[in-house]
Amino acid sequence: MTDLGTPTRGPATGTGDRSRPRAALPALCVTQIVSWGSVYYAFPVLNPQITAATGWPAKTTTAAFSLGLIVSALAGIGVGRILDRRGPRTVMTVGSAFGAVSLLIVAAAPNVLVFIAGWVLAGLAMAATFYQPAFAALTRWWGPDHVRALTVVTLAGGLASTVFAPLTAALADQLSWRHTYLVLAVILAAVTIPAHALALRAAWPEAPTRPVHKASDVGEVGRSRPFLLLAAVFTLSSFAMYAVVIALVPLLLERGYTTSQAAWALGIGGAGQTLGRTLYATLSRRTTVTTRTTILIALGGLTTAAFAAVPGPYAMLIAVSLLAGAVRGNLTLLQATAITDRWGTAQYGRLSGLLAAPATIAAALAPFAGAALAVPLGGYGPLFLLSGLPLVAALCTASANPVERSEPR
Repeated sequence: MTDLGTPTRGPATGTGDRSRPRAALPALCVTQIVSWGSVYYAFPVLNPQITAATGWPAKTTTAAFSLGLIVSALAGIGVGRILDRRGPRTVMTVGSAFGAVSLLIVAAAPNVLVFIAGWVLAGLAMAATFYQPAFAALTRWWGPDHVRALTVVTLAGGLASTVFAPLTAALADQLSWRHTYLVLAVILAAVTIPAHALALRAAWPEAPTRPVHKASDVGEVGRSRPFLLLAAVFTLSSFAMYAVVIALVPLLLERGYTTSQAAWALGIGGAGQTLGRTLYATLSRRTTVTTRTTILIALGGLTTAAFAAVPGPYAMLIAVSLLAGAVRGNLTLLQATAITDRWGTAQYGRLSGLLAAPATIAAALAPFAGAALAVPLGGYGPLFLLSGLPLVAALCTASANPVERSEPR
């Protein structure tokens, strides 16, 4: 596990014979758990304590968190450009340091403005440490086997809430929310900074010599009709799914289920994501790019609509949540491989950042939009009509594929 890989010379040819930094994959699995867990999943656990202790409105603290996600989406474009040229080591190491500092700022914030500033810095950290840079690293280093590597790291990332939600709650039972964030900042710095600095130091391979478009055509690709349609497809899907996932608990409460039952129905979706990600490699081998994109986007809409269509019994709702989670897990990998499947890996970092930005912004705004729409719609049930957005998006997937392949490179 200490072999960090020998320097790679020459282009990444896709023949499978290049050296790989062996420590990179296990290190990224660990750092994704810690980064997502401490920076992202700790907030919903701590937010009630934050608002109770400070008197700051919950909508203000939540808006600060969402602002961090928007900053992450926008910064991800520039981060992707750096990744393409220099590799992930510096970006992810500095991002880890930013993450630790941001949590310290949040923990020490004397007022809302400083609290917001902390989340803005956290947004830069997310852009430099979450899935996008990890995907860029594994796509370049693992070449033809990148789907397997991406699957492994997303399986690990899926454990972030499982590990850090109860850990954060346990810390909050014994400490204040400020001291809890201090502990999380120490964990983040102690684990991720050395892991990124040491495990990602292998040479960065040159871009493949056989991309679908030349590197100089990145701007043209980003402005092309297929790319813009693909971005629209993922944005509509992301908006609908995040808006209604947040609404699942209040929907079930409206129907008379207990808070515990609603929480379990939501939580089982996380297990479904892990299950779904184990199936993506098989789906990728057996379907074309257009087929699997259409199927998964459409299933995202159908499983979302199922929550509104199936009022019970409770066991059926659990089954729907498990299936919806499996689809969401596959959608994560679908987006991770979307660029490689269509335009090669020559400028994966920049193009994936451009593709992910609008979808991430939509996901950040979706909870607010969903809550706002629930009032004029007369409840959370009609909100699930947003499931029609992914179904509309699925109709556009054929036009979002400039090149049809039976399997990604």
